[in-house]
Amino acid sequence: MIVTNLPAEFEEAKEVLGAIQQAGFEAYFVGGSVRDTVLKFKIHDVDIATSAYPSEVKKIFKKTVDTGIEHGTVTVLDHGRAYEITTFRTESTYQDFRRPDHVEFVRSLKEDLKRRDLTINALAMRPDGEIIDLFNGLRDLKEGNIRAVGIAEKRFHEDALRMMRAVRFASQLDFAIEKNTLEAIRHNARLLQNVAVERIHVEWIKLLLGKNPKTALKDFLVTDLYRYCPLFADKKAIFEKMLTFENLQIGSEDAAWTLLCYLSNFSSSAVKKMLRAWKSSNDLIDNVTIATGVVDLIEQQKMNTWIYYKSGFHRLEIANEVATILGFGIDHAVLKENYAALPIKNKHEMKINGGTLIKNLRIKPGPQLGRVLTEIEHMVVTGKLENQTAVLLKAAKKQFEMEE
Repeated sequence: MIVTNLPAEFEEAKEVLGAIQQAGFEAYFVGGSVRDTVLKFKIHDVDIATSAYPSEVKKIFKKTVDTGIEHGTVTVLDHGRAYEITTFRTESTYQDFRRPDHVEFVRSLKEDLKRRDLTINALAMRPDGEIIDLFNGLRDLKEGNIRAVGIAEKRFHEDALRMMRAVRFASQLDFAIEKNTLEAIRHNARLLQNVAVERIHVEWIKLLLGKNPKTALKDFLVTDLYRYCPLFADKKAIFEKMLTFENLQIGSEDAAWTLLCYLSNFSSSAVKKMLRAWKSSNDLIDNVTIATGVVDLIEQQKMNTWIYYKSGFHRLEIANEVATILGFGIDHAVLKENYAALPIKNKHEMKINGGTLIKNLRIKPGPQLGRVLTEIEHMVVTGKLENQTAVLLKAAKKQFEMEE
């Protein structure tokens, strides 16, 4: 197969491949960018594999960075762009099911491609667009199959994350996992517990945000992979519930976790425990904690002005996306209109603050000051006070007098 009208990213990188070839070595585009080009998807990073050893690559180009030199990867800087150039390699045994004991550089493209995870990722392409397909990856792309390269058991023992990648690609591409590959995942699912949580996290979210997450979730369950993910061992019923939704399309990681936590009937502390176990960022934890509570309020039809205000629009959208999946979401235009109607969007828009009260009312800093400001903020948001300095100062003075 020859790809005509190569994407601009490949055209821009041809000069780099040409320089390697002129120096007497082989060089090819490899991996996901080739796969996505065949599928006519937008490509992102362009990866290059070569028969040149890292030291030889560094002699060819003026500007290089040793980004992964021990694994054969050198980054070449060319015309303001960065390209990862990786030497063909084979890998030894994998005693920990995630990292090779050592890497050996080779001159053979076939040896390099046969160590890759899936046939659809074991494609190489020459600068003229000719695809090199040694493992029937093009056939699997055409037929919609996810198949391990060679013997699936070996591939998963080399890196157990490949099992999650197989399931993730089934969702992302809406492909089916070939039966021998699926069976190998089922036999080796326990090996996933040897993989860093952060790596599993990336694949799990890509799975949920894919084109067909329901198919992938079925594979996730039938292979028992879920049992070896943080705090998922007792979540089979939750995942089965997700399979009942007619149209399970999730737009963001925030929404994915919010849906899972809501279906699990998690308290705020349980949400935080789950997300910390998955090594999530503080922003994600905060968003999901608040959004999960808002989903419950939407379902109970207990939304009010103060909830809109305290949640913030981004978290409202997360919660409403989940509520919509569950069948009780608010019309997005109404959600947007209700939020836009708030007198203020955050406390910094108030015409007074702690300094204003200390200066004008000669109030000392302390817990009382904070309580009064919160009460004034609530009254502004709920429309009981106009957001004008004089009005708020008068209300604050009255509030202080009531507390004395």
